[in-house]
Amino acid sequence: MNSLTKIGAFGTALAATFAAAYGVGSAVSPVDTAPEQASHASSGHGATDRDQEPAATDTPGGLQIAADGYALDLGTPRVRAGERTGLRFVIRDADGRPVTDYRREHEKELHLIVASRDLTTYRHLHPVRAADGTWSTATTLPDPGGYRVLADFTPAAGGDGLTLGADLAVSGAYAPAALPPASGTATVDGYTVELDGELSAGRESDLTFTVRRDGRPVTDLQPYLGAYGHLVALRSGDLAYLHVHPHREAHGDATSGPRVAFASSTPSGGSYRLFLDFKVDGEVRTAAFTVHVGDTGQPHEEDTPGAAHGH
Repeated sequence: MNSLTKIGAFGTALAATFAAAYGVGSAVSPVDTAPEQASHASSGHGATDRDQEPAATDTPGGLQIAADGYALDLGTPRVRAGERTGLRFVIRDADGRPVTDYRREHEKELHLIVASRDLTTYRHLHPVRAADGTWSTATTLPDPGGYRVLADFTPAAGGDGLTLGADLAVSGAYAPAALPPASGTATVDGYTVELDGELSAGRESDLTFTVRRDGRPVTDLQPYLGAYGHLVALRSGDLAYLHVHPHREAHGDATSGPRVAFASSTPSGGSYRLFLDFKVDGEVRTAAFTVHVGDTGQPHEEDTPGAAHGH
């Protein structure tokens, strides 16, 4: 599909969005965000089986504000750090009209990811859609700086799932944080999660996460978004949204664990941040990992085996 031809039909509708994004850069001087990179956007939620494995040449999603005749119109381009704020946005079609009909993927019509450019703050949100197509949700972003808003959805009109991205400025005195060091183990709320497997550039690889509490395997993981865990992978630098496929499991209302498995492909070497959501006792927790991938698909030499395997 020729994205440029369709998007040109509603350039006027997007003018306010681009103008607002430009104004953010001049109005909030302490915030420094990375430049936008043009790319075809592909969703990480649309496929749930290895039969739908993406080609190694697929470009990661989230790098464009518009693609394949759809555009993300972010109505809240700037918020204040530490304040609970409402985020509002609209997905527009090729004629500039709000999209109001979506296909449900992983139990939701749309998944919204908000992440800081340094990948130290991460939010996985499920906004509510009004009848006019406006999506809204509330969140608190603790630290000033540049953020990326990623909308992951599949239009009911047909076609593949999309992930569109827009910049969000969080005002305040900004001091960028270093990417957390690579580690195969993450701890959250008393739970320890170990990562086994290696990300490889240009080809799909398997990742398995094992959840423990007080050294004992957790066997009462509850279904969350259609699986026993939900994984988002973002590339450091441009926050490209990567393909992640949960291995298909039949669960109903049952519990499972301690292992949750996924398949993922990375388009290049570099540093990546993985965010695993898992649910126990009705509460969703997020374990975060930093992984380095060499250009040939091998971890960097300075990484220890535990940085990739969790052992």
